[in-house]
Order: sequence, then C-alpha cells, then structure tokens
Amino acid sequence: MADPRFYDNRGPFSLGELCAAIGVAVPPGRETAPVRDLASLEGAGPEHLSFCTGGKKALAALKASGAGFCLAGGDVPPESAGEKTVLITVPVPAAAFAAAARYFYPEHEEPLWSQQTAVDPSAVIGEDVRLAPGVVIGSGAEIGAGTRIGPNTVIARGVAIGRDCRISSGVSISHAYVGDAVVILPGARIGQSGYGFVSGAGGHGKIPQLGRVVVQDRVEIGANTTIDRGALGDTVIGEGTKIDNLVQIGHNCRIGRHCLIVSQVGLSGSVELGDFVVLAGQAGVADHTRIGDGARIGAKGGVPSGEYPGGMDYGGFPIRPLKDWRREMATLVLLAKRRKRDRNDGRD
Repeated sequence: MADPRFYDNRGPFSLGELCAAIGVAVPPGRETAPVRDLASLEGAGPEHLSFCTGGKKALAALKASGAGFCLAGGDVPPESAGEKTVLITVPVPAAAFAAAARYFYPEHEEPLWSQQTAVDPSAVIGEDVRLAPGVVIGSGAEIGAGTRIGPNTVIARGVAIGRDCRISSGVSISHAYVGDAVVILPGARIGQSGYGFVSGAGGHGKIPQLGRVVVQDRVEIGANTTIDRGALGDTVIGEGTKIDNLVQIGHNCRIGRHCLIVSQVGLSGSVELGDFVVLAGQAGVADHTRIGDGARIGAKGGVPSGEYPGGMDYGGFPIRPLKDWRREMATLVLLAKRRKRDRNDGRD
C-alpha cells in the first residue's frame, strides 16, 4: 500500500467504476464492492486490489493472500486463489494493475509541492538545524535536531530525516525515511521513480512506483548516487552501509547492514544483499538476485540472477568462486602462451 505521507489516494472506488476505468470486465454481482487501495499479494486485505503474473512463487503468494480482488492472466486457475479472493481475468495483469495504480494515484510522479516559500509552514524543523541558501522543504517533512542541509537541496513532501545528518549540496530526497547520522554527498538522488514498464504493441507503459526508500542509521551515500523507491514495497539501505559515488540502486532492493558498495556498481530491481557484503567497483547485479552475508564480489564482476552463498569471494563475468576464476584465467594465459609458441615453432 502506498504511504499517505507521499501519495494522495483518490479512492475508494466501487469495483465497477474501477474496472470500467481500466477497461476490464467486472465480475458479476461485484459491481458495488468497495476497493480502497492497491497492495501486493502479501500485504493485501479484503478491500484491496492486487495482481498475479503466474509462476510457482506468485501462485503460492496468491493462495495465501488476503486480497479481496486480484488481476490475473487466463493461465491462473480459479482454485489458485484463496476463498475470499475474487479473480479478475485480464490479458496482461501487470498492465491492468498499472492502469489501476494510475487511477488511484494520478499524481504519483509529483512531489506535490504546496508551499509558496522555500520551507513549507507545515514542515517540522528540529533544534539546531542549519539550512543553507536555496534549500527547499516540502509540506509535512520532518528534519531532526542537529542536521545540516547544503545549498540547493530539495526535501520533498512527507520526507522524514533523522538527527545529526549531513546532507550536501544539490541533493534531492523524496518518498523516503532517513535515519540518524546519515551522510549524503552532493548530487545524490534518493526516492526517484523506479525503472518499471509493461511492454506491448503500443510501446512501453510506465508502472507507477508507489513505494518508499528507507535509509537506516549511519549510512553514507556517495556523490551522484541514485536510489530508486520501491514499486509497492520499500527499497531499504541497512544500518552502517557505505555507498560510493555513481552507484545505481534499483527499486525494491534490500541491502543489509554494514555493506560496502564501491563506485559504479549497478543493482537491478529486487536485489537482496546480506550483512557485510562487499561489491567492488563496476560490479553489476541482475534482478531478483540474493547474495549471502559476508560475500565479496570482485571488480567488474557480472552477477546473473540467482542465489549466492555468503562467506565466499567471487570474481569474473559471470561470477564464480574466486579460486575457480583465478585458475581459469591462469589456464587461459598458459594456453595463449602455448599457442604462440606453437605458431613460432611452425614458422621455424
């Protein structure tokens, strides 16, 4: 469900009105049923609309869900849903859900500025907060005691920032909760819309991103790093994690405590890192990947989707255990030398 601090819900709607708005058939006898919000299968209740794309994991979530209504493809059998969930069959569930999200939250991309001055009167500013020239703070935002905010930084509606933070110049923060003693270097972008689209014959339709970013205590975020908000849930940066410059963290990522993420690393959506994980420079991690506690990925490591045990060092593209990768590289060097020697011998 979308956090009302950041998003304005235009509902509730009747199921009939909602189905008409997104162009799908309403289940018979359910036209007047109220739909109050959207939610994931795991977090939905009896007056929520969710969606299911199929697949073993999604079908298990559907069976256990408390959702009142669920958009599903024709390949999802009715018995896959729980007793209280009404399936609404649609050609492309993600596209229909995106349309419903736009109907509930038409201003989902906007921070919804309401103030005429740089600091909205409804913002709560703690003791000994220092704001440099050009700072903009939106309605309902909260800034904890002792925090310093640099020039031309924008704090959007509803954002909560803890105590003793150091936020540099030219930073933008929206749809986010930031803990205590967090350091954010110049140009960082936190809480922007995640990269989510539904593709079809007419092009690529944007999926509204209705989640948040949660930055826990004592995190450091480098210059020009971007952290996208979640699609429905949260993007989470664990306590004590240190992120270098020019890092991209996609929507719904969950990063553990005290991780080290070096410059130019890219994390696709829904990546999960355990505690004390190290990602060296320019490592790239594919979506829905899980990396266990204490794992270390070498520079320029390519991490395909999957699960990787913790406590190990990895390298290469695609990655494998570091010892194996080094052995393979040494073997390639030896083969290249042998081939060169054989060619030279042939000329003699």
